[in-house]
Amino acid sequence: MPEISEYKGNKLICLNPGSKFTFSFGLSKAKMILENIDAIKKFVETNGESCGDGSGNTGEGSSSEPF
Repeated sequence: MPEISEYKGNKLICLNPGSKFTFSFGLSKAKMILENIDAIKKFVETNGESCGDGSGNTGEGSSSEPF
């Protein structure tokens, strides 16, 4: 079950807290995910071949935030 934690004063959500390698992100990335949920669904449905924008571009490297 997901849980909320904090890092340097910022809230994070961890989707798999019991796993060896956790998946966590903050509020800004959570908002970006929700804004792009349809593209993410299309990406999964097409096994990474499309994100639904018609260009076939997966958007790699387009984020202004470093990981």
